[in-house]
Amino acid sequence: MADALKIGIAGLGTVGASLVRIVQERHEMLATTCGRAIEIAAVAARDRNKDRGVDLSVAGWFEDPVALASEAEIDVFVELMGGSGDPAYSAVKAALQRGIHVVTANKALLAAHGVELAGIAEERGALLNYEAAVAGGIPVIKALRESMTGNTISRVYGIMNGTCNYILTQMEKEGLSFETCLKEAQRLGYAEADPAFDIEGNDTAHKLSILTSLAFGTAIAADDIYLEGITNISIEDIQAAADLGYRIKLLGVAQRTESGIEQRVHPTMVPYDSVIAQVDGVTNAVAIESDILGELLMVGPGAGGNATASAVLGDIADIAKSRPGAQHVPAFGRPVTALLPYKRARMQSHEGGYFIRLKVVDRTGVFANIARHMAENDISLESIMQHAKHYMDPAEPKTIILVTHATFEASVRKAIVSIKGEGYLVGEPQVIRIERPKDW
Repeated sequence: MADALKIGIAGLGTVGASLVRIVQERHEMLATTCGRAIEIAAVAARDRNKDRGVDLSVAGWFEDPVALASEAEIDVFVELMGGSGDPAYSAVKAALQRGIHVVTANKALLAAHGVELAGIAEERGALLNYEAAVAGGIPVIKALRESMTGNTISRVYGIMNGTCNYILTQMEKEGLSFETCLKEAQRLGYAEADPAFDIEGNDTAHKLSILTSLAFGTAIAADDIYLEGITNISIEDIQAAADLGYRIKLLGVAQRTESGIEQRVHPTMVPYDSVIAQVDGVTNAVAIESDILGELLMVGPGAGGNATASAVLGDIADIAKSRPGAQHVPAFGRPVTALLPYKRARMQSHEGGYFIRLKVVDRTGVFANIARHMAENDISLESIMQHAKHYMDPAEPKTIILVTHATFEASVRKAIVSIKGEGYLVGEPQVIRIERPKDW
């Protein structure tokens, strides 16, 4: 049997501790399946004395993860610290410059520096593996990077943040407010104390930018994503969607268009009977549409210690099984020099149906006025109705729900601006895109 594969782990949080436990508990099985043992040679974390429930006595301890990456006698550097900057960036860069393979779960790092780090990996003959960075235990990176070679991909989309999916699921099933469901998610450990990165859509955007590069062969463009979070989704929106036969999900979508690559993250109404609508709680789902395979949908746990550690271990096992001198698969499926410049599509040309919720004062002619503004912007309405929650109280604002046929983003935004100028709106309008059954 070949010499043991020595790994160094930087970051011993939930994922890191889970990885150590799995490697130790399944040491013999891993040695058999990989053809060589996997040995934890060194670790780095903030608190050396913290009880993590695993035995670290045989591993060398480094106070500084960059020192671990630069000096430790290891074959693979496993980065589980998170964050787009230091120490994660410097540590990963140091390991790659030594020709040490890197496995990371850090989507923020890849979104910010992925192309640069991939270039260093290619120059030094090292692997940069990151299955755990997107959708946790779902093997979407390997599918795009290796399994779908030869396919021309037209669209990648999915539910990529368990925190948001849990909150939207609970709002619908329990009839609770966004704020209440967020607090429950925090209590259960599904949301951070500062949840902004998740609920504002940034986490999904980072993951989407990585998938976009793999799917379309472009440089990562995390700053060129149309972004909306879920903080403005109300229980009223959830209930109205249900009445119309839809559920609201935070989706990340990347697709080819005639004007370039469109990347967008936003709440979306999806038909209740569609597969994606049935993905609840902290579960993730990623779909890939291509010309040869058709549509591939993968569903599974998107976060958590075991799910993420499983994906990390899969990347480590791939390295353990690789033959010395074998040509490595490039980090983004093709050499960095072959990645195309990212060309952003015009978001204002996005075509699809829309849900529009307006609160208006009770005034004669409001319905007709709204319909006129829609018609002037060439927007065809599938339905327009008044929600009857306060119908019997003339002093209360009335809620009007509009559902459009396929139309353009620019037309909807222009119509909303015109309606705002009429003086009968109360608060801000709510606009949510609808994805029709034909699209899914």
